[in-house]
Amino acid sequence: MVAQKNQEEELRKLSVELQLLEQTAQSLEQRINMMAAAITDLTYANMALDGIKTEKEKAELLVPIGGNSFIKVKLANTDKVIVGMGAGVSIEKTIPEAKTIVNDRLTELQKTMNSAQQQLSQIVDRINMGRKRLETMLSSAK
Repeated sequence: MVAQKNQEEELRKLSVELQLLEQTAQSLEQRINMMAAAITDLTYANMALDGIKTEKEKAELLVPIGGNSFIKVKLANTDKVIVGMGAGVSIEKTIPEAKTIVNDRLTELQKTMNSAQQQLSQIVDRINMGRKRLETMLSSAK
């Protein structure tokens, strides 16, 4: 009777632990997806900076305005761009300075994403081990 009660308690604990691990895994997956989107955005910014270097002043460009719509503009200055620094603050930088900022952000974001992917992998391993243990406990309880 005591052994059965202990086993039931262990099953409850394991079930709660698995639920928490699954919630953590979902949260990490969402963070990874957000980081992947940010990496894509920064990669496009980097490519745009490369493209601007080769353009001449007064070159006609298409600028996205959202909703898969664009506006034609003439490039006024090929030497400087405005770079967002966070918290609504933007500053004017040269193209090489802007590329350095974008590349630094890309590098940092990729490191963070790799770390989150490793954490997710470890959590998935723990979930799988917990499920196997749960299955073993349930089959031996029959």
